[in-house]
Amino acid sequence: MTKVLVVDDEQSIMTLLQYNLEQAGFEVITAMDGAEGEKLALEENPDLIILDLMLPKLDGIEVCKRLRQEKVMTPILMLTAKDDEFDKILGLELGADDYMTKPFSPREVVARVKAILRRSQQIPEEHKVREEQEGEQIQIGDLKILSENYEAYFSGELLELTPKEFELLVYLAKNKGRVLTRDQLLSAVWQYDFAGDSRIVDVHISHLRDKIEQNTKKPVYIKTIRGLGYKLEEPKKG
Repeated sequence: MTKVLVVDDEQSIMTLLQYNLEQAGFEVITAMDGAEGEKLALEENPDLIILDLMLPKLDGIEVCKRLRQEKVMTPILMLTAKDDEFDKILGLELGADDYMTKPFSPREVVARVKAILRRSQQIPEEHKVREEQEGEQIQIGDLKILSENYEAYFSGELLELTPKEFELLVYLAKNKGRVLTRDQLLSAVWQYDFAGDSRIVDVHISHLRDKIEQNTKKPVYIKTIRGLGYKLEEPKKG
């Protein structure tokens, strides 16, 4: 049974999430502070973590940061009662896969959990297929992607990418020169079955640019197509 760890200090939210996730067929374990949440994440090896931002002992940002530093790449869905854009962006940049703002519908949470798990559980099988195709790589300018190794390099340097950043980069690269809308990227990379928040795409694009563009204000790889979306293209020489 797929195991979900829920970390939230509001009992009403905890009860609501636990009930609806169990009804959807998930095993649910819970923690009501950040320190216990981190401990359970390390000991119980959950398939997904639902993590509130505002927690006693350790806040959600710190828990996310510590887990990623420990190379725990379990998908994380962050919850926040704030409309503070900074918190959301920081959470995503630290490696959270998605966020939701309270109040939310339990049905949407379950749908979001299923979408994230569907994507994360496909990775090992895709990885296996790629390993059978020895030497498969994508080269665009100074950017080299080794899909079979789940690695990307820029000018020979290994890029430190979160799983979601890597998946986004691969999808852009495989569609080189093609304009992709935010909704297309949400559907392909995040596999949302509903209208998602396109800000998630913008944050991840910005983070990728920080790692592969010399001048993020004048990108030569990942271009913004105003009113449409983004495309990755071969940089022009000279």
